[in-house]
Amino acid sequence: MAYTSKNTAEAEDFGLAVDRTAHLDDITVSFVSIRETHSLKDMLAGLPGGQCHCPHWGYVLSGTISCDFGDREETYRAGDAFYMTPGHVPNAEAGAEFVMFSPKDLLADTTAAIVAHMSSMATD
Repeated sequence: MAYTSKNTAEAEDFGLAVDRTAHLDDITVSFVSIRETHSLKDMLAGLPGGQCHCPHWGYVLSGTISCDFGDREETYRAGDAFYMTPGHVPNAEAGAEFVMFSPKDLLADTTAAIVAHMSSMATD
């Protein structure tokens, strides 16, 4: 597939957010809609340093998202293009929507950590 759209990407409902993804060769395209304000800090605890080590490029369609890089925090608002370097912890505000491009193989590790955390929360 050489293209995708929010309407054709596969949706995964994480409760706090809905992530619609499609794979274009080695790149994952994510259309993310945030339902509740949250940080991914706890969800990334299973990764080295408790941080996401996958780089992301994207564009904020609405609302606000931010990233804690340890030595600084960056905030991205509607209309901003962004690059999240490896070693970040994302935060998102309710109502935010963004599209993000990530290396497929690196994103798989991050997604697995988030799914494992969400599964453990559901069984507690």
